[in-house]
Amino acid sequence: MMRITITGASGFVGTNLRRHLDNNYKIDSLSVRYESVQYFQINTYALIHLAGKAHDIKKVSNPKDYYDANFELTKQLFDAFLVSEASVFIFMSTVKAVADIVYGTLTEEMTPNPKTHYGIAKHQAEEYILSKKLPDEKRVYILRPCMIHGPGNKGNLNLLYRIVSKGIPWPLGAFENQRSFLSIENLCFVIKELLENREIPSGIYQIADDKSLSTNDLIRLLARSLDKNSAIWNLNSSFIKMVARFGDYSRLPLNSERLQKLTENYVVSNKKVISALGKSLPVSAEAGLIKTFESFKKK
Repeated sequence: MMRITITGASGFVGTNLRRHLDNNYKIDSLSVRYESVQYFQINTYALIHLAGKAHDIKKVSNPKDYYDANFELTKQLFDAFLVSEASVFIFMSTVKAVADIVYGTLTEEMTPNPKTHYGIAKHQAEEYILSKKLPDEKRVYILRPCMIHGPGNKGNLNLLYRIVSKGIPWPLGAFENQRSFLSIENLCFVIKELLENREIPSGIYQIADDKSLSTNDLIRLLARSLDKNSAIWNLNSSFIKMVARFGDYSRLPLNSERLQKLTENYVVSNKKVISALGKSLPVSAEAGLIKTFESFKKK
């Protein structure tokens, strides 16, 4: 059985990926943390680098932590890969390495312009990987997933679930946004294909489900999964923005930044990876979200 090494194997993505690959690969979990002088030995077929510092929405992290965990550590691991017998290197980057705000649809051809320390550090890691000459026998994939979800995930979808499950009306119906999501099943499927299909060329690939949805769509899906009627209020958007501005200076649950996150557009194209795979993703956007919503009921 072929062996692969995974960093960050105990995280949400890592746990699901190990489960997905367990029948086909022997998995070595590599616990990593940045130190200024350290060397890694990679003795497996592939190195999948998932470990890193996630985006801190509370903004209390030291910026240096992002560059150590997401850039410097990645450099060390990639250098170890280059001199090893390993054939495949997969780096988990992020769409935030390209843009924090998207106008239109995000593609791999867009010039990166990250604004946060998280995104900048991931982009620096991408640039370092791409700057190295790759031996013919090695393949390197930089993956840029959008918002990942699935059973066991504790993100914004869980917050929306609690709102709908309590019968609280959604007050932001007047904002018609579109967002891309990524089912953990689809992400694991893509990684397994990259490991096994030697014809897929090295490069950067954005990963997203088959279509985008609005927040209003999510509320309707959530209501359907709970067998409830969706309550969406189309309150005047100018009024909502005024309330959010007031929230910037008070303890209201809604402020300008939170309103932006809840109503912004962030559509990610997956055409490049679908073309490279030569097959569609196994789980539709709606089916994946329903599965995630169903898992919230068990908590």
